[in-house]
Amino acid sequence: MISALCFVQVAPGKVNDVGQAMAQVKGIRSVYSVTGKIDMVALIEVVDHDRVAEVVNEGIGRIDGVQSTETHIAFKTYRPEDIDAGFSIGADS
Repeated sequence: MISALCFVQVAPGKVNDVGQAMAQVKGIRSVYSVTGKIDMVALIEVVDHDRVAEVVNEGIGRIDGVQSTETHIAFKTYRPEDIDAGFSIGADS
């Protein structure tokens, strides 16, 4: 599984419309409106890199109100349950 974060700049007044449209794109797990230099972040989870490009270019990029995107592919995911599991390996019962 490939995870990516897509940072999205949105036209003024379009955040709600863009967010709802992005949430309907297959391969996007969740969408967040955020503060700061970008307007929205989409969490993409797909099976391969080609599908990331498809989600960003054919999905997000075609939504009315999207001005620009910046996508970052995740190398590794750190989750509390994974960390806890790592400490239990080889532990005495």
